[in-house]
Amino acid sequence: MLKTDQHVTAEIKLYYDLFVPENVPKNAPLLITIHGYAAHKRYMMREAKLIAPEGVIVASLQAPNKFWRESKSGEYKLAFGWLSDFKAAESVALHHKFILDVIEELSQKKLIDRSRVFLHGFSQACALNFRFAFTNPGVLRGLVGICGGIPSDLDTSEIYAPTNADVFYIYGDTDMFYPIEKFQKFEKRLGEYLPSFEAKRYKANHEITNEMRTDVKSWLAGRVKEG
Repeated sequence: MLKTDQHVTAEIKLYYDLFVPENVPKNAPLLITIHGYAAHKRYMMREAKLIAPEGVIVASLQAPNKFWRESKSGEYKLAFGWLSDFKAAESVALHHKFILDVIEELSQKKLIDRSRVFLHGFSQACALNFRFAFTNPGVLRGLVGICGGIPSDLDTSEIYAPTNADVFYIYGDTDMFYPIEKFQKFEKRLGEYLPSFEAKRYKANHEITNEMRTDVKSWLAGRVKEG
């Protein structure tokens, strides 16, 4: 007799980088940044530090799934991804738990203000972060989604609820992974679903441009001060 998908439970380490500005007071705002497919935590930390307002702590989370990818120079470099087609719900749950555990750990250390937690993500992380926000609607103060999709089960899930967070959704008009018509559908659906939503279209590919960074930093700055 064959029994499939038997399993044992194992503990793994999930890695993140933490930036705490000098002389930052206790209970500071927190910006959690999530990289896209085939990237890593160092890349998103660089990005997040460019848009984090003064006095904001930054946590850059690294996906657990490791693989090798070929770079433009022909070298193979270690890369990371969040999702797998095999039991995808487990990958989503791990992403959610990772975020919640980081918030809890930093809160226990009196480093952050739990009422001022912001989530920032690019590409693959975009829909994942929306799933987190809709599953945990009271956790975030703000959410920034860049060049990514929305949950495919938004209209069918029984566990989602509109997040209380302010949401800023941005995308390029010549993205090689998403045609502009698809982004416009995503924007329309999010606008219908969310109580506090802004979106902006840029002359850009699948990338984060300086114009995007400037707008995101300004958007975050106002909400960090508001608390």
